[in-house]
Amino acid sequence: MPELERPSHPPESRLMSGTMQALRPIERSFFERRWDQAVTFVEDMGTMSIIAGRTVRALFARPLEWRSTVYQMESIGVASVGIASVTAIFIGMVMALQFAHGLQKFGGLEYVGRIMALSFVGELAPTLTAVIVGGRVGAGIAAEVGSMAVTEQIDAIRALGADPVKKLVLPRVLACTIGMPILSFFALVLGFIGGMMVISLQFEMSAAFFFRSAVESVSMKDLVSGMGKTPFFGFIIGMVGCHFGMKTRGGTEGVGRSTTSTVVAVSIAILITDFFLTKLFQRIF
Repeated sequence: MPELERPSHPPESRLMSGTMQALRPIERSFFERRWDQAVTFVEDMGTMSIIAGRTVRALFARPLEWRSTVYQMESIGVASVGIASVTAIFIGMVMALQFAHGLQKFGGLEYVGRIMALSFVGELAPTLTAVIVGGRVGAGIAAEVGSMAVTEQIDAIRALGADPVKKLVLPRVLACTIGMPILSFFALVLGFIGGMMVISLQFEMSAAFFFRSAVESVSMKDLVSGMGKTPFFGFIIGMVGCHFGMKTRGGTEGVGRSTTSTVVAVSIAILITDFFLTKLFQRIF
């Protein structure tokens, strides 16, 4: 009687192999992943637009959360003075060093103050401060609100009949909108002082001449165009941080993802908004 052939793989092995293949994630094409990212982006923009509208409406609803807003201004604005100061001082010193070395070759050292003043007032002070501070502040807001979302504290606020937008979003957005112009002006002054120190100590240019040439080159139009962008940057920082915080799911891992997404989104949104606001102010003035 011929011997029966044994199967090359036992039934248990074939069953396990089929189960693993079923559990293996389906690899998606490049275009499918990009399509999902585009859909997520549109959904996020729609959600943020709705939250922004509710935030503006809550601003006129009484009572206004003044105590919470002042607390957020202290934790967001005052706590960010250190990083804004260090960034502005050393950026001013580096810019003065670079401009002085470049212009000295052509005998144009006296123009360093004018170039620094225009660049700091128009772009470096408002935009760079918003990107640096926005990463810190936005990540903090996303982590704080995200922790409340995963522990169901936001659901508890709704269950008590209160509006989470008014209780959580409005104080943070208002604090960012008010605090960013103050931080940007503070960074402008410190960055200019840092550049003046480098010019006066290393290149033997008097600080009085540097200051006078810089002030003469900056008009009120330049100051308004630069500082006028900062409230929009603050609004974006607060809105993006609150949006990613409120949509957080998945425990502590979800909080980490929301924090990372907030830092990236804030930086990109500020740079894109800076371009359109610059074009707008150029048309106005």
